[in-house]
Amino acid sequence: MCGRFVVSSPPRSLAAHFGVDEVAIEAADPDYNVTPRAFVPVVANRRDRLVLGRARWGLVPSWARDARIGDRLINARAETVASSSAYGSAFRRRRCVIPADGFYEWLRRPGRPRRPVFLHSASGRPLAFAGLWESWRDPSAPPDAPRVVSCSIVTTRANADVEAVHDRMPVVLGDAFRAWLDPATHPAALRELLVPAPAGTLTGRPVSPLVNQPANNGPQLIDACGSLDDLLAEPPVHGQIHALTLFD
Repeated sequence: MCGRFVVSSPPRSLAAHFGVDEVAIEAADPDYNVTPRAFVPVVANRRDRLVLGRARWGLVPSWARDARIGDRLINARAETVASSSAYGSAFRRRRCVIPADGFYEWLRRPGRPRRPVFLHSASGRPLAFAGLWESWRDPSAPPDAPRVVSCSIVTTRANADVEAVHDRMPVVLGDAFRAWLDPATHPAALRELLVPAPAGTLTGRPVSPLVNQPANNGPQLIDACGSLDDLLAEPPVHGQIHALTLFD
């Protein structure tokens, strides 16, 4: 899964990187600890023009009665996305790219606290996560109330860069992001894109447990705390009882 990620590149830089035709968002502060319900940049195809806009992370299906369902729909599994009642319609008609400068996963180790690991592009360029978006109207709101535009990140099994830390990862599209956004791309071709990124796409480093708390933010969250190789080489601690929680 992907439960936290980083968007530190300014909108104009993202617009240039993805070659968008229109920027529909204002300047935004970098976010080094993106959590569900946060509004994040998304690139979508709107009338054959690529538009950089913003959506709330946590997809709210059109049939939902309450926006809180989005808290459970931050990730869509690639293996079932096409047939899912929550994601199937968006997979066919409302695909997007969610730009990111990296994401966090937590390494579980017997007898030790979980350690956050920051995974990012080996090239230093922004990542293109395969995403889905929806537009939802609150049935309890006035008819003229603004709709909620929300999104979800499509995940797949981990590649060689990630598998030692976690068994899932976001689908990283690379240069195939245009095919993902193209309304004319056949569903079979879309499914072929939903695979782990080639080995060497990502690199990782242990970071501070400060990221465990959603209120913490800032570039210090992605500062290296040792090396990933050293962390993976640490022997397990046996004979101790330790409660593993998100806030270790």
